[in-house]
Amino acid sequence: MTQPIYDAAFLRRIENALRAALPRWALSDASELRLLTISENATFRAEDPATGRALVFRIHRPGYHSRAEIESELAWLTALGRAGVVATLTPVPQVEGGLIADLDEDGTRRHAVAFELLPGREPAEGDDLARWYRELGAINARLHLHARAWQRPEGFTRKRWDYDAMLGKVKLWGDWRAAPGLTPEGRAVLERTDAVLCDLLDDYGTGEERFGLVHADMRLANLLVEGDTLSVIDFDDCGFSWYLYDFASAVSFSEHEPYIPTLQAAWIEGYRTVAPLAEEECALLPVFIMLRRLLLTAWIASHAETPTAQALGEGYTHGTVDLARAFLATYDARPPQAVAGRAAS
Repeated sequence: MTQPIYDAAFLRRIENALRAALPRWALSDASELRLLTISENATFRAEDPATGRALVFRIHRPGYHSRAEIESELAWLTALGRAGVVATLTPVPQVEGGLIADLDEDGTRRHAVAFELLPGREPAEGDDLARWYRELGAINARLHLHARAWQRPEGFTRKRWDYDAMLGKVKLWGDWRAAPGLTPEGRAVLERTDAVLCDLLDDYGTGEERFGLVHADMRLANLLVEGDTLSVIDFDDCGFSWYLYDFASAVSFSEHEPYIPTLQAAWIEGYRTVAPLAEEECALLPVFIMLRRLLLTAWIASHAETPTAQALGEGYTHGTVDLARAFLATYDARPPQAVAGRAAS
């Protein structure tokens, strides 16, 4: 997977391409642009000094999502907003219509989407995180109910986040075996963990009662709190996966922390205020946490140029191995049937 190098020159080219396109959203090319995040995509905030109008722009990485996939994400996002399922971003059309703009970045075509600003800040570790995860559980339940009932538009297409896509034949985010600092001993632990995950997930199955359209990336960076309101942003990775995976993605990069069981209990409590969640389903949440951790280890290996990967580095790999050892101590000693019954056919 070819990755852009997010150096100053590269970001300057993206910024120049976006600035030239700002009039398409009735913003002047004198607008102030500020880089917010770099991950799969580059996200900017633009504010026009002449009018005070401000928008958030997401500049997509080429080769990751097709135009049809982006259109499908925006269709679900718009439907969620109209139904009041969750406080989230509102896509903003261009002056001449259309939600997706094509930008020319030094000969490379990039897709760009604009959103209205949402008030709030990312929850911090010093906050009452259990409170927000209780609310997040309720939000997840509403999202899952909506996904099951929503009549998707013709041509709707999003990625399928199953075992093959994450760790198997496809490896959408790369291979965890290339993780920085991975030792032969650590690789052996992760190979066994990978195999156990494959067996457990195959046993759990992908029946429609447990596998469908999900956000798939509800980590703290994609949550905003404002007063009593919790908003969810960045549906860029939404796709078809296990509903339980939404909780695993919500503890991304913190899977090893001792407070995760507290957040898990709060999330379950909140979920059950909206929809049922059986105990045998809850027992599988650590399986999905390990799946997500191994996937993120692969992501760091294939996205070494991003600030997140550079900040976490080898320490995250070592933490993954430690987490895998604890996981195997629980799940490798018994057959998958002991963890969860087979999916109903």
